Amino acid sequence: MTERLQTLSDLAPTAKLPAYDRNQLKSGILHLGPGAFFRAHFAPFTDAALAAEGGDWGIEVASLRTADVADNLSAQNGLYTTLIRDSSGTTAEVIGSILKAHVAPRDPAGLLARLEDPAIRIVSMTVTEKAYGFDPATGGLDLKHPDIVSRHTPRGVIGYLVEGLARRRQKGIAPFTPLSCDNLPSNGAVLKRLVLEFASRIDPDLHRWIEASVPFPSTMVDRITPASTEATYADAERLTGRTDMAAVETEPFTQWVIEDHFANGRPAWEKVRGALMVEEVSAYEKMKLRMLNGAHSLLAYLGYIGGYEFIRDVMDDAALAALAYRHMHAAARTLDPVPGIDLDDYASELIARFANKAIAHRTYQIAMDGTQKLPQRLLEPASEALAHGDRAETYAIAVAAWMRYAIGEHGNGERYELRDPRAGEIAALIADIPRTGLAISAALFTLPGLFPAALTGHRAWTQDVADKLEILIQDDRLPLF
Repeated sequence: MTERLQTLSDLAPTAKLPAYDRNQLKSGILHLGPGAFFRAHFAPFTDAALAAEGGDWGIEVASLRTADVADNLSAQNGLYTTLIRDSSGTTAEVIGSILKAHVAPRDPAGLLARLEDPAIRIVSMTVTEKAYGFDPATGGLDLKHPDIVSRHTPRGVIGYLVEGLARRRQKGIAPFTPLSCDNLPSNGAVLKRLVLEFASRIDPDLHRWIEASVPFPSTMVDRITPASTEATYADAERLTGRTDMAAVETEPFTQWVIEDHFANGRPAWEKVRGALMVEEVSAYEKMKLRMLNGAHSLLAYLGYIGGYEFIRDVMDDAALAALAYRHMHAAARTLDPVPGIDLDDYASELIARFANKAIAHRTYQIAMDGTQKLPQRLLEPASEALAHGDRAETYAIAVAAWMRYAIGEHGNGERYELRDPRAGEIAALIADIPRTGLAISAALFTLPGLFPAALTGHRAWTQDVADKLEILIQDDRLPLF
């Protein structure tokens, strides 16, 4: 059996190694949520920044839920492999910036101790939208969310952040910078609102201190990262000569736009290809959410119900690829100019990325958590498009595809799990509803807090959704255009 990846010694020559002395590295970042995207995006960016300029910006990671990733990283002394795949082949980069891994449910006191350590100057996170515990209807805290209800014993990301900041304030320690890297519009502003609301329920003085002292920079992140498979682990072993149970795979493209507002320094991310430090990130994140993520969701729902396992397979269908391109241009019409970006070129680049044969990004993976993703990816731009006299037809197709997916049943009667935090509500809404486009769409349009009145009150558009949904119910693979 091949040895586990635990040191940088005697690895295969095909593995690219960190270009800095890892033995001299000290912790400066605590990252919550060490999932695949973090390992394919944040950690490699930080690795490259350390190679460019150094600094005490080693990363400690903490899992707030399951232990598997953290345990694998611990078993490998924080080392793991990022595989970069394209049509020319696969390259392997061993990432060395992770120094330690924690599992919060096992040792919550240990995580809190790290949060109050002055050496930790940035607390970053990739925990997915549903982990923030916010109410989509109000944008504030969901007071029924179990992580929010547990206000005195931190469980979720908001609770840990507030408790960590409270301890620093009490001891006169400078605050860390909370840095959200999740696909939320204005993710820093969202995080700030939730943290402040949570803090206000504990101590008004703490609320005032956080508001005055703690920056919450927003970010826009972009790198397609499929779930790791046995092929991922096999290729990591082939290219490094070691077993690596924390390996991830991704595409060559990577982009990170970061608002440059930090309380106590940051790594030299601006020296890394693909990173851009800016004053304000909203134009970039809106571009990405609407053009990339919106088209990705459209393809994922149509692809999954149509029997396509991967996005690359969906792109082999010329009609669906053309639809994605058409949707990107519809989304671009809802955007203001984006500094330094040609939106036509951006759309063409996205099409090429989606079609990358080396990336096995499952439609089912992208389809999960739809109620958390639809508002910023599809529903807000659809509302704007209708307000400007656009038919918003590709948005109607995407929403119809989501509704068909939400039925939870293939055309042959085989059931599948929605993997959505509101799956129970969705099932209850449509349980006794006739399986027609009009009936299902009418029911789902009433899902509280999801569809804005600008859409539900637009009779022609809702009828278009119903008509397209009826087509999909009758034939999952029938083109809609």
